[in-house]
Amino acid sequence: MNTPAATATALTTGQAAARLAEFTVVDVRSPGEFAGGHLPGAHNVPLERLDEAAGTLAAAAARGPLLLVCASGNRSAKGCARLAARDVAAATLEGGTSAWAAAGHPVERPAGARTPWPMDRQVRLAAGSLVAAGFVAGRFWRPAHWLSGAIGAGLVFSGVTNTCGMAAALARLPHNRPTGDVASFEETLARLAA
Repeated sequence: MNTPAATATALTTGQAAARLAEFTVVDVRSPGEFAGGHLPGAHNVPLERLDEAAGTLAAAAARGPLLLVCASGNRSAKGCARLAARDVAAATLEGGTSAWAAAGHPVERPAGARTPWPMDRQVRLAAGSLVAAGFVAGRFWRPAHWLSGAIGAGLVFSGVTNTCGMAAALARLPHNRPTGDVASFEETLARLAA
């Protein structure tokens, strides 16, 4: 197995583009986000299933370097840390697919795929709507203010722990499921193992 660095190597879009052929690219976003556009040749292994795929990813890393990618670089950095704990080295893409596309690099989309909103935007909409609903409902029924307080506490917890339960819940909604020709998790693992 590879020996991990203390911290994940972060590559700029230019560095990643120059070396893209060397990497096995693993996109750790939800399947719906992945279907909306990803780096060429990327494999979709959602962050919440990374531990299930660790053995396959370790074998892929033994054949060549891994590049983990997400929308902004946050989830891929978490994925790199989780793999490093298992002695699997991986790099992360600074700024994620957002920076990649903004730099003018190509993005692949499966045939017939629709593009859902980015997860951070969905979380902001859901959290903001719930806080506003709690505030308005609280004018008529005081205990409803607790909804706003609970969402605020959840956002503080999310910031402190760098996790997001709301994003995990939203990722399971139908509009965030992939459409078009997207490989299943099992098919992705088989491709990575080949």
